[in-house]
Amino acid sequence: MPDTVKNWLPALSGFAMDLLAAVLILIIGFKVVGAVRRMAERSFARMELELSLRKFLLSLIQVGLYAVLIFMAAERIGIQSSSIIALLGSAGVTLGLALQGSLSNFAGGVLILLVRPFKVGDYIVSQYGEGTVAVIGLVYTTLNTMDNKTVVIPNGSLSNSPITNATAEKFRRLDLTVGIGYQADLKKAKDILLDIYTSHPKVLKDHPIQVFVDQLADSAVIIGGRGWTATDDYWPTRWDITEEIKLRLDEAGIEIPFNQMDVHVSYGEMIDKGEKRK
Repeated sequence: MPDTVKNWLPALSGFAMDLLAAVLILIIGFKVVGAVRRMAERSFARMELELSLRKFLLSLIQVGLYAVLIFMAAERIGIQSSSIIALLGSAGVTLGLALQGSLSNFAGGVLILLVRPFKVGDYIVSQYGEGTVAVIGLVYTTLNTMDNKTVVIPNGSLSNSPITNATAEKFRRLDLTVGIGYQADLKKAKDILLDIYTSHPKVLKDHPIQVFVDQLADSAVIIGGRGWTATDDYWPTRWDITEEIKLRLDEAGIEIPFNQMDVHVSYGEMIDKGEKRK
């Protein structure tokens, strides 16, 4: 028995040294991973990345470095890293098949956070809904609608569909059209429209303002106006100008045609119908 123990001692000593080396690799490695994470966090903060993307990238870096440490420690104590990789690969395939839809949304979230077609606070329009972006998560994006409803959209669908970002630019062009009768004074109507645009305090005077005849429709001459306003002032300005156009055209006696139906019934037909009832 003592001879057997003596024979084991070199192997046990070697394993103990390898185990100690693996523990030292892990201890030092954890400190290195922490330092790298802090450096990456400061770099991402200077780059002004979205908070969700920042957390995701930090977690990805941390998990990747921990995986490298585990492989190094496993190799030190004699475990083949190829076996660990094969095991992780099989588990990854199984998990990927089980979570296929969720992974698609996750990939869409990463794509949105990297490409940044919109940010929190933007007003976006998509086929799945529209509203102000409240949260951009890794799986779902949350919108607040104009009437204060919450819309939650999977990122996989949102990243693969057209998106209109209504607040991406600082200024927006305000286009309006109105129909006037063919007998109305066209020049006077255009002057009124031009005066409304140029006199409104929210319409930018250093941007072009245009008034034009848009088309000659069946029952009206369509005139239009174009001006620019700050994006935040777009809707209040649009409502103001629309109301002012109606009031000013009415004041000037310029008719805005509308669809109407005339019904003609002859007096003789009414008498015939009355006699038939009797």
